[in-house]
Amino acid sequence: MGSADELTRRVKELAGQAGFARVGIAAAGAVDDGGRFRRWVGRGMHASMGYLARNVEKRLRPDRLVDGARSVICLAAGYAPGEGDPNGEPGLARYARGRDYHKVLKRRCRALIGRLRRLEATFEGRAFVDSAPLLERGLARAAGIGWIGRNRCLTVAGLGSYVFLCEIVSNLPLTPDRPSAEGCDGCGACVAACPTGALGEAGLDARRCVSYLTVEHAGAIDAELWPRMGRRLIGCDACQEACPHNRGAPPGDPELRAGEAPLGGASLADVLEWSEPDWDLATRGSAARRASWAMMLRNAVIAAGNSAGRDDAPALQTALKRLRARRPELAGAIDWAIDRLSADTRGVQCFAR
Repeated sequence: MGSADELTRRVKELAGQAGFARVGIAAAGAVDDGGRFRRWVGRGMHASMGYLARNVEKRLRPDRLVDGARSVICLAAGYAPGEGDPNGEPGLARYARGRDYHKVLKRRCRALIGRLRRLEATFEGRAFVDSAPLLERGLARAAGIGWIGRNRCLTVAGLGSYVFLCEIVSNLPLTPDRPSAEGCDGCGACVAACPTGALGEAGLDARRCVSYLTVEHAGAIDAELWPRMGRRLIGCDACQEACPHNRGAPPGDPELRAGEAPLGGASLADVLEWSEPDWDLATRGSAARRASWAMMLRNAVIAAGNSAGRDDAPALQTALKRLRARRPELAGAIDWAIDRLSADTRGVQCFAR
């Protein structure tokens, strides 16, 4: 088909037809991030996510994932909430409130690949949705889709940072886009908003990040961080909620925002009573499933401990006491939570006298 520019135009047109809000092209060679990723891993800021420290060279070279790769088709879809969307109780980050984006975007990528094969018979490529060692935000920046903010989220003009990313690494000789210019003005709102102080000049310290702790970290959470985690059960949007680029962002992709109520509409007290089959049923088809049953209970205990003064506090105390007998490994966190809830109750009674 004609020139590289014409082929690139047609590829972008097909990506839009497949349901992606943004598309950009990056070269499949080395990703230039100024050595940031290596320094970040070297400082141990990736915490227990050992997979990030493996295949570093491959992560910075998309052409090592697909033989003969010449281009990376970078794709983005928005998921900002719209009016009437579930409100996220009991504490789900926005990405986990709708359908599992992995499945939705992978299906769209497969459809796009089918169209690319019809467009160019020699096409070869593979789609990735959080499924390979790719520096996806760096690629998206190189492809002109957006810039990487101080909270390390990719921010897209007109969409904000509530975006999911995926990529098709291909052999097509496409014309790369110009990298995005820096879009943050140094306001520091995201840094100030982080409840645990996970953001700094060196980047995001996953060891203190609520999103990492609730979704990726399978062990005990440092007790010093418990009071700062609020009622967050899965992930955290604090830095994104503070970002001025997200104010007035249009509602995201309807399919990504659709689905049943988060966790089947369960309350925090309900989650504390869950058995593993309950967790399995409630999280099907949701990205919230990334947190195992054991992690969900651990998170719920901490969230309950940060619920003093709320209407559900009595129900939470009852559920915590029952959970203590079933999950003795959580005894320390449960006792902390019950004590905080009880102290609040005692304070209210004393004031009443």
